Amino acid sequence: MTLTLEPGVDQRVPLLRRLGRLLVDRRRAVLIAGTVVLVVAAALGAGAQKALSLSRFEAPGSQSNRAEQLLHREFGHGSPNMILLVTAKHGTVDDPAVAAAGRALAEELGASAGVRTTGSYWAQGNSPALAATDRGKALVTAWLDGTATESRERLADLSPKFTRETADVKVEVGGQDEVFRQVGAQARKDFLGAEAIVLPIVLLLLLAVYRRWSAAGLTIGVGLFSVLGTLTLLRGVTAFTEVSTFAANLALVMGLGLGIDYSLFMISRFREESAAGHDKHTAVVRAVERAGRTVIFSGITVAISLLALFAFPFPFLRSFAYAGVFVVLTAIVGAVVLLPAALAAVGHRVLRPGAAGAARPVEDGRWYRLTRRVMARPLVWGTAVVALLLLVGAPFLGVKFGLPDERVLPADATSRVVQQQVRDGFPARETDALQVVATGVADPKGSTGQTEAYAAKLSTLPGVFQVDTFTGSYAGGKLRTPPTADSARFATGSGVWLTVIPEEAALAGDMPGLVGKVRDEAAPYQVQVGGFPADMTDFRSRLLGALPLVAGLILVPTFILLFLMTGSLLIPAKATVSNLLSLTVMFGALVWGFQDGHLAGLLDFTSAGSMEPSIPILMFCIAYGLSMDYEVFIVSRIKEEHDRGVDTETAVATGIQRSAPLITAAAGILALTFAVYATGSVVFLKELGVGLALAVLVDAVLVRAILLPAVMRLAGPANWWAPAPLRRLHARFGLTD
Repeated sequence: MTLTLEPGVDQRVPLLRRLGRLLVDRRRAVLIAGTVVLVVAAALGAGAQKALSLSRFEAPGSQSNRAEQLLHREFGHGSPNMILLVTAKHGTVDDPAVAAAGRALAEELGASAGVRTTGSYWAQGNSPALAATDRGKALVTAWLDGTATESRERLADLSPKFTRETADVKVEVGGQDEVFRQVGAQARKDFLGAEAIVLPIVLLLLLAVYRRWSAAGLTIGVGLFSVLGTLTLLRGVTAFTEVSTFAANLALVMGLGLGIDYSLFMISRFREESAAGHDKHTAVVRAVERAGRTVIFSGITVAISLLALFAFPFPFLRSFAYAGVFVVLTAIVGAVVLLPAALAAVGHRVLRPGAAGAARPVEDGRWYRLTRRVMARPLVWGTAVVALLLLVGAPFLGVKFGLPDERVLPADATSRVVQQQVRDGFPARETDALQVVATGVADPKGSTGQTEAYAAKLSTLPGVFQVDTFTGSYAGGKLRTPPTADSARFATGSGVWLTVIPEEAALAGDMPGLVGKVRDEAAPYQVQVGGFPADMTDFRSRLLGALPLVAGLILVPTFILLFLMTGSLLIPAKATVSNLLSLTVMFGALVWGFQDGHLAGLLDFTSAGSMEPSIPILMFCIAYGLSMDYEVFIVSRIKEEHDRGVDTETAVATGIQRSAPLITAAAGILALTFAVYATGSVVFLKELGVGLALAVLVDAVLVRAILLPAVMRLAGPANWWAPAPLRRLHARFGLTD
């Protein structure tokens, strides 16, 4: 059936109406093309996980980054990122047999591919920083150069090779890169587990919503198209830059979530138009024109929130920007292009059973009645919701931003077991030392006195266990150990390097404070301070410093988009404030449940007593985009009713009745897909799962269903107000039909 314009109808047909007619006319070609794309995406996307990686916590261009580059280039060394924990089975690590085994391990490790440098307790003059307090354990350290992906691929071979036992020693593998290699592997495992759990449950929930297998199947199909399409596109991006393995987790949950959201609205609008008496093909066109417009605008708001992550100079967060944009793009294509073509072919099969006959009056709907009750006493309802949101969000006032460690892994992860033994039994941690690097020193050997004085002074700083350099090892302002053969590595013809080893307690306390003290100490030459504590400090500083810019890049464009949709100033302002209020619940839950550890027993994790800051920032971008997503759906229906000439209260009640059942169903399904990650093993994913599930539910139920009508009732005619210049601007550039 080919649809044509009726005689006398304005020939300036809206773009989406033309798209709807094209999809109806070319439905078979569209479905064949969509099937081919889906098959190709399944083949390519299935291998995407292997191409993804975990980036290091680095701040490009920062002092710590410059120090590490100098250390690599001028000295041929780097901060140790792998350790062998050597446990003496009998006696201590000073026994001849154990010492011989330790030296042999260091030599074997040093000869392995990708290992640039090694060190050990025995090679470094029996340094107390490299041995447990009881001398029952000691360390062999190594630096694997290359990118995070390259070093962790090598670790995947080295870790099982060097995990061993002999008659004299037990050897276990740890270190920062080994910890985060296992985090990446566990995240991939959690991805597959979540996929196996989510899909059948979501299918059953959709069947309960639609009461039609065909409708549920089409909706799942759009979600899978989005997931597989996003994974394929992410695999393409890996050819140019690093993409975090966590991006695949986001692709699964948001691909399914947005695909289902958008499909629910398209199918619901198709059913609504069919119930109004339109034939199947006309109903498809009208659904594309009306619901498709809302889906596109909604997708833009989500994309804006995630695009803001590009403002951070970190591959880890930029990975989520790529994933978010690709998810939105593929979900829109699936819902606005492929789904209408399918509805044009089999639309009669998705109609609700018993749908024939007159539609139920909107006034009989439960959401309509609830909205009327809220608007009858808007101040009471609105105040109660705001008070509840602020109360639940109050724990966020006690947030403590810290740095991630091995406790993001489950307690039985091998690298965590190793790191925990070091944490509990060693007085210091050389693998987390600060690296103080100076180049351009005219005569390093001739400046021995200056270096000695500088090293001695650094060793007196609170939290410093020991300072190593070419003149020996210092503690408490005095020479602890004379230089050994290994000490020669700390000087070249034009450079000096010192390693400042922190006490274990200092690492668990104010690590940024320690970094600041080392950097503030007067040096006899120009220095750059790096190492893991400095990396993390600079990363956090750069992250929090960019936060105002990122917030502006989210809040301002979404405000403008809502204004262009509605022509109102109050509605975008209300949406911004209410979205931020709903996010207080998410942040409060994060602090209460994860930082303070109240969910540790239920969800089986170890609280670190602080929050790694990039995860809440990522969650803010995702949750704000989803909140605005629901705002667009509801406001578009309210404005549609208002444009028909009904009063504001009726428009609000009718718009909510038309959209709230769908938003609630979509939010419930999306919350479930997020919540599945709470059953995973990586704390980062647990935080994402719990926080975003709660944010979605609170936003859909409390904010959109109660706070929104209360505020709009109090505002009355002011809901649609804008000053004359802005009204003229909206008349010219507004996003209207």
